[in-house]
Amino acid sequence: MAFAFALVLPGAALAQVCTVTSIHDGDTMRLQCPSQKKSMPVRLERIDAPEIGQAGGIASRDFLRALCPLGAPARLSRHGKDRYGRVLGDVDCGHGSVQETMLRHGYAWVYPKFTAERALVDLQGEAKAGRRGLWALPSPVAPWDFRKRGRDL
Repeated sequence: MAFAFALVLPGAALAQVCTVTSIHDGDTMRLQCPSQKKSMPVRLERIDAPEIGQAGGIASRDFLRALCPLGAPARLSRHGKDRYGRVLGDVDCGHGSVQETMLRHGYAWVYPKFTAERALVDLQGEAKAGRRGLWALPSPVAPWDFRKRGRDL
């Protein structure tokens, strides 16, 4: 009799391979996982991307769509849920961390409210110095500031 097991460290997330069913914006997608009947919303953890109505929002969404095309396999490591019920997680669509790639190419910000990881901050700094993606805009506005301005109107 053979047994399969996996060592799970406390606090470690189990990865599951799912399928991309839609991309809403630069930090939110829907994935269909084998164990579920319906697709689920997934919020990419540790980054924040521009809103669709914000400068750079469409470009950020389209970059994520290119990284994770519809029907592509996506390795999801879940880290809980956000206040809207979306799964928080790390995603890899076959080319490494989606979050790191979004930051490296300048299509997202490190979300300082939820992380201060040096490696992510450095990727963002390199994109900013190279004026890549959102950093090529004349005055890029962080998504959390854009949302706050909308509430203040």
